[in-house]
Amino acid sequence: MTYPPSPLDLDSPLVSAYCRKTAGSARLADGARNVFPSGITHDARYIEPHGIYVTHAEGAHKWDVDGNDYVDYSGGHGALLLGHNHPVVVAAVQEQLSKGTHYGANHELEIEWGELIQKMVPCAERVRLTNTGTETTMLGLRLARAFTGREKILRIKGHFHGWHDYASAGFISHFDGTPARGVPAGTNDSVLLTPVNDLAAAEEVFAAHADIAAVILEPTGSSWGQVPTTQEFIEGLRRLASQYGTMLIFDEVISGFRCAPGGAQEALGVTPDLAILGKIVSGGLTGAAVVGRKDVLDVLDFRVTTQSGDEKVFHMGTFNAAPTTAAAGIAALGLIRSTDTCRQAIGYGEKLIDALNEMFNEESVSWISYGTYGGFHVFLNPENISTSRQRIEAADHSHDTLKAPVSPALRMKLRIGVLLHGVDIQGWPGAPVTAAHNDSDLDRTVEAFRQTIRLLRQEGDLD
Repeated sequence: MTYPPSPLDLDSPLVSAYCRKTAGSARLADGARNVFPSGITHDARYIEPHGIYVTHAEGAHKWDVDGNDYVDYSGGHGALLLGHNHPVVVAAVQEQLSKGTHYGANHELEIEWGELIQKMVPCAERVRLTNTGTETTMLGLRLARAFTGREKILRIKGHFHGWHDYASAGFISHFDGTPARGVPAGTNDSVLLTPVNDLAAAEEVFAAHADIAAVILEPTGSSWGQVPTTQEFIEGLRRLASQYGTMLIFDEVISGFRCAPGGAQEALGVTPDLAILGKIVSGGLTGAAVVGRKDVLDVLDFRVTTQSGDEKVFHMGTFNAAPTTAAAGIAALGLIRSTDTCRQAIGYGEKLIDALNEMFNEESVSWISYGTYGGFHVFLNPENISTSRQRIEAADHSHDTLKAPVSPALRMKLRIGVLLHGVDIQGWPGAPVTAAHNDSDLDRTVEAFRQTIRLLRQEGDLD
């Protein structure tokens, strides 16, 4: 079968070296293109000319089919704050596996898991256990609409809430509010967009629309803080939501249990009405939760809705609170609650950002690393503006500036360049870190970026 050509120059020394190092992955990728669109099962895994195929992982590392060892920052797409195969989590899952994976009935572990979430997360008066972040944002929005009797949702441009219809426009495209391909216009019309860190604009939207059920956002900023939000903006949205009778929803799929054991709401001191939890809540297995005010989650309650005469909101899910997932979630959250896991990850992220910026200065590139709460980003600065980490984190720059178009070839070559040198990051570029990363991983990461910068300069991709 003939495949469309790669957008990269396969004769490039950098690309050629990557292909030689990952020949086994290349063969698997060729076969995968006959099975999956683009040969992948998640858009974030799109890498040209091919991604790596992993055989096993441990701690902060993983190994591919060619035997290559990588410092891993993908970490289950951010789910593995504790790193791969933490022994406490593995033991809990193994013990449960011998007892059964799915009972189709209630079990004690789900109560223990839910109670632990309640103890840790400030807004969690009630908990509904689910499976994925996307599913859970859908449920959270439905709960808000049911509780308020309103239809519209206010979102922040650039913030990510999964792939469903209500979250499609205004994340990576369609910032004008037009519907993304495949989304009904009527559905899209119920979603309003407002710029980040602009309280005046948000208040104008609230004043103009009396039927806003909820405002939802990533509290630390889009893409794990790639475009930071300010404390003032978060506090202002809390005030506006209360003023206009709207639900404030924090999407804490990534920030939950990373910023602090109680998530961004604990770290920022702002309590939402509802929060969406994922990634870490289930210890790296498939699990998520919507948590929040009792009166809001009461729309799911059989007894409460029977007594009030209101229609109960329908919600099911075959794998909700599966025993193995509950066991993993209890083990992971117990560690996060009782140890300095969050502080370790945040401290590593700070050291990595400082080391990267020192190296960028030594290599005379205008790139800037930044981030908070254990996440790091690299601003590739395509327009060579004069700025600093401090200014970026203080939200001095707009979404358009921090997301200014970068050559797709440069971005992809950067990603495979660091893979070539034994480091796997996310494509934006950046990643959340884990408590399993150590100083050796930091040195290797900085050196991978350094050597990639030099290769890009040799190939004419950098001045």
